[in-house]
Amino acid sequence: MINYDMPLYRPPSEGPNLIIQATLGCSYNRCTFCSMYRSKTFLVRPMDQVLAEIEQAAKLQPDTRRVFLADGDALVLPNEQLITILDHLKKYLPRLTRVSSYALPNNLKKKTVEELTELRKHGLSLIYYGLESGSKIILKKIRKGATPDTIVEGIKKAHTAGIKVSATVILGLGGKNNWQEHIDETAKLINRLELDYLSTLQLGLDPVVEIEFYEAFAQNGKRHFEWQDDQGMLQEQARLIAQINPVKPVIFRSNHASNSLPLKGNLPKDRDRLLEELQRVEKGEVPLVPEYLRGY
Repeated sequence: MINYDMPLYRPPSEGPNLIIQATLGCSYNRCTFCSMYRSKTFLVRPMDQVLAEIEQAAKLQPDTRRVFLADGDALVLPNEQLITILDHLKKYLPRLTRVSSYALPNNLKKKTVEELTELRKHGLSLIYYGLESGSKIILKKIRKGATPDTIVEGIKKAHTAGIKVSATVILGLGGKNNWQEHIDETAKLINRLELDYLSTLQLGLDPVVEIEFYEAFAQNGKRHFEWQDDQGMLQEQARLIAQINPVKPVIFRSNHASNSLPLKGNLPKDRDRLLEELQRVEKGEVPLVPEYLRGY
């Protein structure tokens, strides 16, 4: 059994898959809403340890088909190191069909199309990318380290390289005061992108980041951020779904533990059905997930 450096995070769809920690923590680690790696100092793990864990995992799970490279910033590694890891996975896990990782805006900014193509040839086939919002103002307030244009540029690189992209949007990130701009600009951004998967989650803040998050939205030294309730979040969800008309069809999910209403479908094909489900909630015909069953 692998002894992971905790806390360990992965996307919902990677739950049953093998996780290999190529790095620890996040080299950026400045997003005001994110507390995932605040307890960790970023570290590139020694290659001999990573390769040894792959060999150990292969003995325990020889039929592994999917691997997720953790922690939050495996793609910060130089291509030479990543290719060594990818080739080792392929060597010891012969039934492997997919390797994935998180991708930060800075990762895609620094990697060339040629470098990303090389990673794809060696087995990296999917990246998880946090869009969060399409609003330039909100992206700046949450210190995402990206603008809508740089997000488009980075994801275009991944698409050109043949790497699939799973993007996430955070409902509630604009609060009650900026929710329409948040959703409308996010829809515009999504419609500029060639995404394979799109998911939404609901905003939740760990106490460790609350102060800096609220300070970023403050006006005249006073707290200005007002939280959306569940109905507000679902209103955002409906407005977003209604406006999504992407470059190519995208698989849509709201299956994160934070969501008050799980949804799934393809957009734009299933738009009407998804909007009908949201209307049924508004009418009280469908219950929401109880808060005690949610997580962030």
